[in-house]
Amino acid sequence: MSKKKIIIVGPAHPYRGGIANFNDCLAKAFYEKGDDVTIYSFKLQYPSIFFPGKTQYENSDPPKNIKIKSVINSINPFNWIDVSRKILNEKPDYLIVRYWLPFMAPCLGTICFLLKNKIKIIAVTDNIIPHEKRFGDFILTKYFVKSCHAFITLSRSVLDDLSKFTNTNKKEFIPHPIYDTFGEKVSKESALKAINLNKKDKHLLFFGFVRKYKGLDLMLKAIADKRIKSLGIKLIVAGEFYDDISFYQEMIVKLKIEDNVILRSDFIDSSDVKNYFCASDMITQTYKTATQSGVTQIAYHFERPILVTNVGGLAEIVPHNKVGYVTSKESGDIADSILDFYSNSREDEFVKNSAIEKKRFSWESLTLGIEKLILS
Repeated sequence: MSKKKIIIVGPAHPYRGGIANFNDCLAKAFYEKGDDVTIYSFKLQYPSIFFPGKTQYENSDPPKNIKIKSVINSINPFNWIDVSRKILNEKPDYLIVRYWLPFMAPCLGTICFLLKNKIKIIAVTDNIIPHEKRFGDFILTKYFVKSCHAFITLSRSVLDDLSKFTNTNKKEFIPHPIYDTFGEKVSKESALKAINLNKKDKHLLFFGFVRKYKGLDLMLKAIADKRIKSLGIKLIVAGEFYDDISFYQEMIVKLKIEDNVILRSDFIDSSDVKNYFCASDMITQTYKTATQSGVTQIAYHFERPILVTNVGGLAEIVPHNKVGYVTSKESGDIADSILDFYSNSREDEFVKNSAIEKKRFSWESLTLGIEKLILS
């Protein structure tokens, strides 16, 4: 296709988290294929009273060659009108808008509604039905969906959920691409040294913001299994707690696994992500509900074995017994897989397969899929 002018609407640097990382990577992918791309990000994303973490921002350097305009106020309707005018004045060929939470529906839906008759709008939807449900979610999401022309989902489960809100055939599932913005692989030995862990220990990683639906409690129960404790395995919990951390601290004491859990309960800087992944024997995602996860795609980038529960779209991304394990949400089943991993020394096998499997998750596939939907 000829060079296009594209605007992405959603959080970007210096906001932290998976959505912002995704938008930065998507903009980079369009830029590298020769398109003119700008991200319209937020100047106010979440009012502080609604944000459960310590800060919404990170300290890393901004992505190179990407234009980011921090102009959107998520709670000011007059701002939404102004932003829509600014976008229209840029005369983009099409607009890509990220949708992940009903809270954002009034803001993003209104911007799209004001532009719908003038610009083609495609939504990249992380979630349509949120993990943590609240009154009014359906109405808010319905409002947003009505304002868009086409949809990309990052898991089949979200594609199915989308049918509850629209009958359009302009929708497609494309797997979440791999995050490649956290540096290259480093040796396990150097990674362990960088984050002050004992190279003689076995390490599993539970990474990212901790919320109830992510099932850290299931993982802690699995670590407490006598068979796992006997192996001396350490679980690294690396990420800021959006739940009450005391619940998990008390659980660790009650299960008598204080010596088996390493809590790194702050947001992990981008520069340290590679060390946590490369230091770990396997990445664990014992989610209770899920659609897709950027953590899985970081694990693929660093070619690490992965354990996921059979929820949402996780199982379609992680082939069982090839790059890792797909288990039930029972802590005993999770422990069985961990035991198999170590007892049968499966790390090298899974690493080799991960290096092959990750080739199907490319940003090029996503950009081509977006262009195909726009033209259809």
